[in-house]
Amino acid sequence: MNIVPTGQILGATVTGVDLAQPLSHADFSTIVRALAEHGVLRFPRMQLRAEALRRFSQRFGSLQALRATLPGDTGVPEVSTLSNIVRDGKPIGIPDAGQSWHTDMTYNKVVGYINVLVAYEVPMRDGKPLGATEFVNTAAAYDDLPDEMKERLANATAMHDLNLYWEYVRREKGSTRSALTAQERAERPPVRHPVFLTHPVSGRKVIYVNPSYCETIEGMPDDEGRRVIQQLFDHMLQPKYRYMHHWVKGDLLMWDHLWTWHNAVADYGPDEHRLMIRCQVTADRVFEPDFLREPLSETA
Repeated sequence: MNIVPTGQILGATVTGVDLAQPLSHADFSTIVRALAEHGVLRFPRMQLRAEALRRFSQRFGSLQALRATLPGDTGVPEVSTLSNIVRDGKPIGIPDAGQSWHTDMTYNKVVGYINVLVAYEVPMRDGKPLGATEFVNTAAAYDDLPDEMKERLANATAMHDLNLYWEYVRREKGSTRSALTAQERAERPPVRHPVFLTHPVSGRKVIYVNPSYCETIEGMPDDEGRRVIQQLFDHMLQPKYRYMHHWVKGDLLMWDHLWTWHNAVADYGPDEHRLMIRCQVTADRVFEPDFLREPLSETA
């Protein structure tokens, strides 16, 4: 396996491994550690089908399954379609651009670990790819915080609430989705996570707040909590912490939700087609002490 860093704040390109085949423990461990070091990994010319993508992704943890079937779904519940394509008046898959900065699944008690996307169609204009994905390095942002802020928030927690983002999309993005019902809100109640999280593989401290789901910090007056949260957001979104991935057809891209934010850039039109398939891996295994321990079956 060959891993070439981008030389930027995040990102590396990985070659010399076939992700359609079962991973050895050595290759699995190398990818996990590379993800903890670089945050975003690109595997070029790795256009896996849905079943193969599921097999690869589930090595890293449990997969999030789709709640509902949509036109264009892959037929594999854990593999969703992201697309702006409309056929016969119906969208093919889930739109995935212009959602604003976020990291995934922080509104769950068991949060997100990895996103794995495969690019089937990439919009192009004048020979240049559109629909890039931009990332933020939240570990580097933590390193640069003033010591006073680190000490003040060392043991702080923030509430993450799915309903905040749900209502934002309805209010600001013109979504026609209905409001969450009382039952749906009860099934997804607000959860608390530390403002500063220790990454289970790298051991680095990261800022673990989410502009989509966090509104304030526990134990602070609401106005003060909102002000501190906004200070963290503004600090993290400085250009020096950002990395832009420009997609190439056939890319498999995976990124670590625990120490990156991402934002899909909506710079393409409805006739400039973008089509990807995706797996979402939860962080139910990565925090376990034996996550990278070699299985007995591979040491016998």
